[in-house]
Amino acid sequence: MTRVLITGITGMAGSHLAEYIVQKHQHVEIYGAKRWRAVNNNVSHIEDQINLIDCDLTDANGVIELLKTARPDFIFHLAAQSFVPDSWKHPQSTLSDNLMMQLNLFEAIRLLEIDPVIQVALSSEEYGRVYPHELPINEKNTFRPLNPYAVSKVAQDMLAYQYFESHKLRVIRTRAFNHEGPRRGEVFVTSNFAKQIAEIEIGKRPPILNVGNLETKRDWTDVRDVVRAYWLAVHNCKPGEDYVIASGKARAIREMVDLMLSRSTAKIEVCTDPSRLRPSDVKIIEGDPRKFRQATGWQQEYSFEQTIADILDYWREQVRSQNPQSMPI
Repeated sequence: MTRVLITGITGMAGSHLAEYIVQKHQHVEIYGAKRWRAVNNNVSHIEDQINLIDCDLTDANGVIELLKTARPDFIFHLAAQSFVPDSWKHPQSTLSDNLMMQLNLFEAIRLLEIDPVIQVALSSEEYGRVYPHELPINEKNTFRPLNPYAVSKVAQDMLAYQYFESHKLRVIRTRAFNHEGPRRGEVFVTSNFAKQIAEIEIGKRPPILNVGNLETKRDWTDVRDVVRAYWLAVHNCKPGEDYVIASGKARAIREMVDLMLSRSTAKIEVCTDPSRLRPSDVKIIEGDPRKFRQATGWQQEYSFEQTIADILDYWREQVRSQNPQSMPI
């Protein structure tokens, strides 16, 4: 039986990947690494079909024990501090933890002399400042990171390349552009807006949607399409190579907000909150996924409209379950 290890399994992407494997690949035994204090809500519905292991990936000895137990054929390394605003508040821990978790994983693989295929989840944030003539972004674009999180992902990217070249680890580097969907943490922009709207609809908050910069453009893909891309990557892509995973279309955050508001009957005023503006921001992100599509045949199955609808419905369910006596306005 094939064995896989998913780090960060209780997060949005990790839980969707585990769910995808459970549903589509019954011959696979799934091991998931999580921090002991992590909440299991995202995987509670499949908890009896996966093997959860408490492990702090910044603890080298703990990672060795994790790999001794899992003995994976494939590793999906998704664990990271991935919230950009937090990286401004805590740059030291963002940089050290994101790099150290991956380093410990690689060193444990070498120590145990196992040979899994390793997918490292990287980010479009690595590209940072991109000029109009450089769009769409592909694997050859220059890195100009604009926040500490982005710098940490560049470090992970280069470490993965170095371990492939120096130690022949079978590492595949995937740079996924913005991916959203149900279970996205409420601090992230799409979920934050969806939760605000859901709370307005039940009268829990005034009819004001607090937003940041709505003019920045992002290339959004549904998380369920992205985790399927991760699965295709470890089976079809070349170790040592880097791959952009994206929709190929940039949309202004304003378009996402307008789409959410169009799906609500509440009358909501949109107001800019200065505290939501970043010290520096990437104005436009638009990816070119042709290399990845040629390698894997991957195509999106979820439309942008479906993704936004599902996020909004997810937060309506979350908010109403927490406020069972609330009535829609």
